[in-house]
Amino acid sequence: MVVSTLGGTKAPGKILLPKQPILLHHSHFSSFPSMESMRLTLFLIGILFNATTLSGVELLVHDYYKEKCPLAEDIVRHNVEVALLKDPRFAASLLRLHFHDCFVMGCDASVLLDSGEGMTSEKLAGPNVNSLRGFEVIDKIKYLLEEECPITVSCADILAMAARDAVQLRGGPRWEVLLGRKDSLESSFSGANLFIPAPNSSLEVLIDNFKQQGLDIEDLVTLSGSHTIGRAKCLNFRQRIYEAKEEYHHGYDHYKRYTKFRRILRSICPIEGRDNKFAPLDLQTPKRFDNQYFINILGGNGLLGSDNVLITQDLDGQITEHVWAYASNEKLFFASFAKSMIKMGNINVLTGDEGEIRRNCRFVNA
Repeated sequence: MVVSTLGGTKAPGKILLPKQPILLHHSHFSSFPSMESMRLTLFLIGILFNATTLSGVELLVHDYYKEKCPLAEDIVRHNVEVALLKDPRFAASLLRLHFHDCFVMGCDASVLLDSGEGMTSEKLAGPNVNSLRGFEVIDKIKYLLEEECPITVSCADILAMAARDAVQLRGGPRWEVLLGRKDSLESSFSGANLFIPAPNSSLEVLIDNFKQQGLDIEDLVTLSGSHTIGRAKCLNFRQRIYEAKEEYHHGYDHYKRYTKFRRILRSICPIEGRDNKFAPLDLQTPKRFDNQYFINILGGNGLLGSDNVLITQDLDGQITEHVWAYASNEKLFFASFAKSMIKMGNINVLTGDEGEIRRNCRFVNA
């Protein structure tokens, strides 16, 4: 498969990083621990010089565990299915775990590491703390895989497979996950704070965030469609319903005749208090992975500010064109989503002699 990126076309399995330079300030690095600073610095230097990933992404293959651990994908899928039967919300949680992992130094399961000596877990970073969930599902899968095939299946691959299975089990597309990732030996607390988009991000910031990962505007729109499932805390969407900014309210009514959608949100989330109260990202079909998200944002009914800016801040209409296409054609959205998930899953992976296969996803091997 040849994938189109910001830099043009490329061979299968390669991620081209953006050609546009990224302006950095010394304050971005002033508080990083030395090892973490070195890793982040090298990563960003690669972006600045239009480097391709150095981690051997081409070594990822579909049937990586066919001989090594033939039941690996079955074990992952079965346990994801059990988890979703107990709590359907785990679908969004497992998908989000994979996203938050890949956007911080690559798809290397660094997000699963607990804090240790000289290392602060990414779980404690602003976008993740008291927010990311599903760790116990991954722990159980890893335990069973270690019994079946010791030190064989990486935590990074488990995250990629679990995200795929979670999407399909909620009605979304299935795709063949490229496998063979290794697990990182460290986490990046500062990277998690730096690279993961905020729920009130502007369109410009979102585009830049995705470009830093080698993902283009089409990937941004497509992967935003993952907000067709899941929930968000009041703290993350209060600004969207109380601030009279046109970018938050498509067709904002200056006479304050609030829409039904905004009245519902205000009943859930008052102007003060109840910060941890939840609302579904997609009020119409919250438990089903479909194209309703795009229909929602066309009507100004995206829950997060970062959802609505895809329309309100799209000055040249390029993003709106994609949104209309997905809103009117679910099959097109599903095909594009599978393509973008494969592309995201290849970001700066560790292969070969890099990293390790952790015995426990929460800790590096002794």
